[in-house]
Amino acid sequence: MSLPPNWKNIHNPNTPTLIMGVLNVTTDSFSDGGLFIHTQTAIEHALAMEEEGADIIDIGGESTRPRAEPVEVEEELQRVLPVIDGIRQRSDICISIDSYKAVVVVQALDAGADIINDISGLQFDQEMVDVVKKHSVPVVIMHIKGTPRDMQQDPHYDNLMQEIVAYFQERVEFCLQHGLKKENIILDPGIGFGKRIQDNFELLHELKQITDIGYPVLSGPSRKSFIGLTLDLPVEERVEGTAAAVTASILNGVKIVRVHDVKEMKRVATIADHIRGKA
Repeated sequence: MSLPPNWKNIHNPNTPTLIMGVLNVTTDSFSDGGLFIHTQTAIEHALAMEEEGADIIDIGGESTRPRAEPVEVEEELQRVLPVIDGIRQRSDICISIDSYKAVVVVQALDAGADIINDISGLQFDQEMVDVVKKHSVPVVIMHIKGTPRDMQQDPHYDNLMQEIVAYFQERVEFCLQHGLKKENIILDPGIGFGKRIQDNFELLHELKQITDIGYPVLSGPSRKSFIGLTLDLPVEERVEGTAAAVTASILNGVKIVRVHDVKEMKRVATIADHIRGKA
């Protein structure tokens, strides 16, 4: 298993923030769909992100943007497995498989992936929890309201933070009851997944309520539409907005930030870590 060198200290508040670089091997992702659909291009981009400071490469073969349609298992496997294999031949960087399908995750782990990133919080595929237990690997449990296809169709919360905290309390209990190790659980509040613009800002402001649950937290605000709509900017011009959201995340105790712009966000994270006195 190729976890980052300081992974064993991820529960320690003094550990520097880890950078997770996004690698979408898809045709329709909201930010970079089609750019890395070819295996060799994807491998080179992963290695470039490692050079820029990524601690983890998060590889996904199915877009989970709003209104995205699922892809067949075989198509997803054909996209991600050669990329994982190619990276693993040239690097020992930590690889995360971004999938909610047990059959994809199993083969990705066999190919060299180290972490599971499940946007459904182990809900969409009932076999996922057994896969995580059997392989005893870290898993990211994300909050989502609905599915990628329908999550942005008028999402509503009576009390946003109360609902998300309750969701994580239930998911953590589910994981522990099914034999998952506490040290392998990571929480992701799911910025942009079934949330309105104001919900995302409230979530960033109140992230400490999630970090106070007692598990490492991942934040993924990178280039999201709440930034673009607020600033009236296209995807490629959202780096400054992402930097602000990443800084807010780190100052609220997040341990991992999932980003597209690794070089820039590594610098942002370094300064934010110094501000909170944890570098």
